[in-house]
Amino acid sequence: MNIRNVRPWGGDLSDVVVEGARIAQVRPASDAPVGADEVDGRGRLVLPSFSDVHVHLDSSRIGLPFRPHTGRPGVWGMMMNDRENWRKTDIPHAQIVAGTLEQMIARGTTRVRSYAQVDVDCQLDKYHSVVTAKERFAEHADVQIMVFPQAGILREEGTVDVLEAALAEGADVMGGIDPCQLDRDPARHLDIVFGLAEKYQVEVDIHLHEPGALGVFSTDLVLERTRALGMQGKVTMSHAYDLGAVSEATSRRLIDEFAELDVAMATVAPSTSNHLSLVQLVESGVRIGLGEDGQRDYWSPYGDCDMLDRTWQLAFTNGFRRDDHIELALAVGTMGGASIMSHDVPRVTGVGDRPGVATGDRADLVIVDGETPTSAVMDRGTDRTVIHDGRVVADGLAVIGR
Repeated sequence: MNIRNVRPWGGDLSDVVVEGARIAQVRPASDAPVGADEVDGRGRLVLPSFSDVHVHLDSSRIGLPFRPHTGRPGVWGMMMNDRENWRKTDIPHAQIVAGTLEQMIARGTTRVRSYAQVDVDCQLDKYHSVVTAKERFAEHADVQIMVFPQAGILREEGTVDVLEAALAEGADVMGGIDPCQLDRDPARHLDIVFGLAEKYQVEVDIHLHEPGALGVFSTDLVLERTRALGMQGKVTMSHAYDLGAVSEATSRRLIDEFAELDVAMATVAPSTSNHLSLVQLVESGVRIGLGEDGQRDYWSPYGDCDMLDRTWQLAFTNGFRRDDHIELALAVGTMGGASIMSHDVPRVTGVGDRPGVATGDRADLVIVDGETPTSAVMDRGTDRTVIHDGRVVADGLAVIGR
């Protein structure tokens, strides 16, 4: 397949030759007419497709009528609000989840790591809904599923059994959450998380909302286990948005240890100034990806399935104005997350890195209108064509061949 008349990362007008699932060549654009079996880029930008590595497909309300937010403060209060309401829909849960994934693909996301809440209330119901969506769109996107103890692990008897049941069925990642604040027994919580991960040979993703010094304490326990169990490259810290609220020396130490142990980070571009420096993280060699978090769910009215919107938010919350910094946000939102989902993908190396659209790269691409990468982030146009494994899977915000 040839992709004609596109501008890789806003560069010169080019043709991208795709063989199978890989880019075979990027060459100057030909003057020849576009063939019937070729994709006409019409001068648009071509970028790597987006990677959403922190999304809660299982709690989505995309496609349902808008409702007032009724969540109560704190993780437990929000979680109980979800538990009280998620079954009260006219549309089957699995259909809502699949519809959300479909909209994500249509807008340019072809790599997804989704949480799937597993607890004594929902059992494996939410997990199975995400599995169904993954299978339905297997030819449109790569989806990893994380077993997520949203209600904690120790608060309700029987939780460990149902978490293990999901892992036994083939879940990709073992999740943990707020070891101190939610379960109030961080050592036991993390022993279970890492123990199950080791037993089923899966990676770990720790969902950390804990503030300041408490967040650092939990993070140090995670780092300690990563080192002791030889799980370098198999652990991700998600959120962790207050690790920049402590002393500069402590934040610097954490970044250095993340790099040493290859502990990745997943951010949702939070509205806080206390997060670790994005520039320092990538320049230190830390793999970092971006996600949308909830999708207009019982936790929050935000989320629209569009990672280009979330890339704008990442640039905005980091105070980026320079074009190369905004392109860094794009690199994190595309190939940064890809490097978390697959260690065969090189990590984003820093400001000026324009990965993912070169000979040998996987042909997972999004073609989007825009004068430059920065203008594409600012304008967030809807004239998009999405390619996964060398096949067009969406065009004009509609999935093809679903």
